[in-house]
Formats: sequence, C-alpha cells, structure tokens
Amino acid sequence: MLTALALSLSLAIADPATYLKPLVTEMQKQWPTNRAVNIVFHGHSVPAGYAATPHVDTFNAYPHLTHVGLKDRFPFAVINVIVTAIGGENSVAGEKRFKHDVLPLHPDLLCIDYGLNDRGVPLDQSKAAWVSMVKAAKAEGIKVLLFTPTPDLSAKMLDASDPLSKQAAQIRQIASDEQVGLVDSYARFCELLTAGKPMDPYMAQVNHPNRKGHDEVTKLILQWFPG
Repeated sequence: MLTALALSLSLAIADPATYLKPLVTEMQKQWPTNRAVNIVFHGHSVPAGYAATPHVDTFNAYPHLTHVGLKDRFPFAVINVIVTAIGGENSVAGEKRFKHDVLPLHPDLLCIDYGLNDRGVPLDQSKAAWVSMVKAAKAEGIKVLLFTPTPDLSAKMLDASDPLSKQAAQIRQIASDEQVGLVDSYARFCELLTAGKPMDPYMAQVNHPNRKGHDEVTKLILQWFPG
C-alpha cells in the first residue's frame, strides 16, 4: 500500500512543496507588512470537534491543532482559524450554505471534510457538491485542501468496495481533477491498519477520532506548509 504522501503525489493534485508557498510567504512576514491569514475548515462533526457525542473537544481537534502547529512554525503570523463545520451535515447541505457561510469569510485557505457523512447520499450527488464548492473557491482565488475520511470502526477500511473507501477514492479523484491539495487521512489510517495497529486507540467513539487520531490528521495538514 502506498503511503498517504506517496499516494497523493501519484495523483495529479497540487504539489505539496509549492501549492501553499504564497500563503507561507505571507505568514513569514512581520509587522507592519504582514496581514491576517484566514483558514476555514468546512465540514461535519470531525472538524467541528465532536468527540464522544455530545462532547465537543475543540482544543483537541485538528483545526485547533493546526492553528497551534502553524503558530509554532510562523511566530510573526496573524492566523485566524474559522470552523464552519456542523455535526451531522453532509456535503450536499454544506454546499447549499457555502456561498453565505464560507465565502464571505474571505478564506486564504479552505479545508473541506465531509467524507464520513457523505455515505448517506449517492456518490454522484456528493461529487457534485464537492466540485461546486471547489470551483466556487477557486474562482475567488482561494487555495483548497480536500480531506479523505477519518476512520469509522464499522467500516472495512482496507476493502476498496466499502462505502467509506469509495468516498475516499472519489475525494482523491476530485482533488486530482481540480488540481487542489489533498489531506489523505484515510490512506494514513489504512497504513496504520496494514501495520497491525487497530483503530480503537485513535477513536473517541465509533466515528469520531480522539486527540491521537486528530494528531495524525494534523501532521498531514502541516506537510502542506513548507518553511
């Protein structure tokens, strides 16, 4: 099995070494030439921070952990991390509110994570919703990272025919078609499974990662910020 990074590089997605370089340059600037950088996380319960429902563990979820990691790396930067995620939502619903909930925030970077919940809608409908959001963001000059799903203990993650695996494959293809960034969480957790590491220690409940699980996603996100 390819590693998460190798799998990403095997697709025609954006280059992790250069895609966010303009954003990195902004975060390296010091006052008074710097500006605020807005990063928006749009999706379902995982980026919203839900752990063992109804507990929302914001400060142990990957949007906050990414914020901390970026501030460690770029101490002069003014970074706003904004979470527009809603627990229980799928991409079809997320796309309907995209233009009034996300675009007015003027993101420099948009992160989209709906794969877990999109098993509840047909693949063609979820694809249309993801592509619509990506194209709307690109039209505004916004950089985009798409996220494959984090684990679900009920899924057969190493089976390509499992609905969650199909979501991951579709998200990879969208990232390739649109030449945007990809955070391949699913590939990373499949690596761990293949290495004989069960998913339970990474999970707060059946479909929500705990801090250890969010740490794995955060490491993948930070690979997109060279410097």
